[in-house]
Amino acid sequence: MRTQVVIIGAGPAGLLLSQLLHLGGIAHVVLERRSRTHVESRVRAGVLEPGTVALLRRAGVGARMDREALTHEGFRIAHPGGGTRIDLKGLAGASVTVYGQTEIVQDLIAGRLAANGTLVFEAADVALHDFNGDSPRVTYAKDGRACEIACDFIAGCDGSHGVARDSVPAGALTLYERNSAMGWLGLLSETPPADSELIYAQHERGFALCSMRSPTRSRYYLQIPLTDTLDAWPDTRFWDELRCRLPRDAATRLVTGPSLEKSIAPLRSMIAEPMRFGRLFLAGDAAHIVPPTGAKGLNLAAADAATLADALIAHYRHDHSEGLETYSQDCLARVWRAVRFSWWFTRVTHRLDGLGSDGDPFAVKLQAAELAELAHSRAAATALAENYLGRFATAS
Repeated sequence: MRTQVVIIGAGPAGLLLSQLLHLGGIAHVVLERRSRTHVESRVRAGVLEPGTVALLRRAGVGARMDREALTHEGFRIAHPGGGTRIDLKGLAGASVTVYGQTEIVQDLIAGRLAANGTLVFEAADVALHDFNGDSPRVTYAKDGRACEIACDFIAGCDGSHGVARDSVPAGALTLYERNSAMGWLGLLSETPPADSELIYAQHERGFALCSMRSPTRSRYYLQIPLTDTLDAWPDTRFWDELRCRLPRDAATRLVTGPSLEKSIAPLRSMIAEPMRFGRLFLAGDAAHIVPPTGAKGLNLAAADAATLADALIAHYRHDHSEGLETYSQDCLARVWRAVRFSWWFTRVTHRLDGLGSDGDPFAVKLQAAELAELAHSRAAATALAENYLGRFATAS
């Protein structure tokens, strides 16, 4: 089989890229090692920047989002000494949209299947070949049968543990990493949210976040040591600890219930440079991981997909390859600004051994000063609002 582009991975980056290439008339195939059921059920991010919302509409998959998503004009930062509401609309003129990654993936898959797109789920033993030359190809196994696809380009959208980045020869990529000993324990429940907007809670026992997926479904997070396991956190312990870390009004309103899903995500960063090797392009988590605090992972993946789609369409339609040549530097400029913001927001709201705030009175005082600055300086609050909205991340 031959096509123009092979996309590895059916997460948000791969599926959005697929939909945009379809609209641009570019032939392609999507390979995914997991089942469709698994891909559509993964619980991930849910805060969408205005640029991401515009991209989903541009891709023709925004109808359900427009009907069901929640619009938030601000969020709250709470701490034992008080709190501050960041007025996104008032400070920076825009809002964020709350719509879960699970729904986005379902919408994208439905869109691709409705257009008879080629999505191969449960593709085993995927291997990339000859992408540093003029004739890339991808091999895989499906239902016990060996398959091969010849192509012009390969898009590696298969996450941080996928085959795409690992296929690049040793020494061709530089990995920049920052790790901490902490993670987020997330719990999804069929309960009404504790507040109408997100609450980022800074507390001496650790960070907590009140989020949501709908008016009846909530997503909560606790900062925990990465050495903890899910078994150590039964639902009762989670709810007790969350109530302790929240401001009193939110703790009083908190409605508890059995968990639908629980998971632990590490607080870490990884950025691969460059994001291109020959005719292989990396996008989304295959190229970069950011701390979840700034809600940037899904939004960066969408921006990568749009940047790559525009470059490929220009290449095939107009014989313009400049976008392909500058893809890596264009994306990385956006990624590093998101990484900077995510780690700054993490330092302001978390207690992190690796960042010096636990047991360090000086660092604790600096953190309090940062929170006070947000409360009293419109300029500081505006900078936070603009970064949270992803003004630097919008892709056409």
